[in-house]
Amino acid sequence: MPDQRYPFWLGGVGASMAAVCTHPLDLTKVRLQTLSHSAAKRPGMFFLIRSSIAQSGFRSLYTGLSASLLRQMTYSLVRLGSYESIKTTLSESGRPSSGSLLFAAMLAGGLGGVAGNPADILLVRMTSDSIRPPEQRYGYSHAFHGLTCILREEGVRGLFRGLGTNTTRAILMNGSQVGSYDVFKTLLISQPLPIIQFQFRDNLLCHVISSIMAGAFATTVCAPADVLKSRLMSASGNVSLLEVVTRSLRHEGPSFLFKGWTPAFIRLGPNTVLMFVFYEQLKKGWRTLVWSPPNSHPQTI
Repeated sequence: MPDQRYPFWLGGVGASMAAVCTHPLDLTKVRLQTLSHSAAKRPGMFFLIRSSIAQSGFRSLYTGLSASLLRQMTYSLVRLGSYESIKTTLSESGRPSSGSLLFAAMLAGGLGGVAGNPADILLVRMTSDSIRPPEQRYGYSHAFHGLTCILREEGVRGLFRGLGTNTTRAILMNGSQVGSYDVFKTLLISQPLPIIQFQFRDNLLCHVISSIMAGAFATTVCAPADVLKSRLMSASGNVSLLEVVTRSLRHEGPSFLFKGWTPAFIRLGPNTVLMFVFYEQLKKGWRTLVWSPPNSHPQTI
């Protein structure tokens, strides 16, 4: 009987597939979050998308895609792979509780945040470069060029700029997205919807509904840490988290912590749906090809 554990890298592949689809929304979200408070009139999400296409063509919406894929194959690979491994271990003694799954997701998120920090810096810088003054642009041509530039100009410490806020955000994200997805999916499957008495099964519809709910929950929980992470990583020079918070509060008030919430949800909602749908289908394919003996039926997802 084959070892019934999914490959550690499987989640990274599913997340990368989702990132290719939603990268333009991620790019717009980062640009909105990193806009200077001195901007005379803050553009909206669709204005930024239209202006990017008008100025540089459709390909400009995929600026920084190499950094996004590197991020998914470090951050998402570790957070999803670690969570799956921890969940499998917990399940050996029976169905784990919601609290256990939440803790496992947060722990895995912290590990992913550390692993993906360099790629996160590259993603923020590459996607926000075009809205910076020309003399302040980084000009990375691709992710590996950016890595060498950071190492040469800022040293190894430069790869871990904003590690605290990024790890905090990763813990919140994995707990509120991956952990809540399992909780929502279990709730939908375990009891019928009231009034209409509709019973969900563990299938594509259930995965989509669960991931939409998880995406909305995760966007709200992670918004403050996401904004602070983007502003700290896009800053040039040695700027502390306290300086970023103080300056932003003074000029914009507490509402700056939820700046870009709408594009963040519009991006994270589809991204969450696609990531979990791709991930569930990859797991289904792995079960069918590797786990199932000949002439047997694969398990449901």
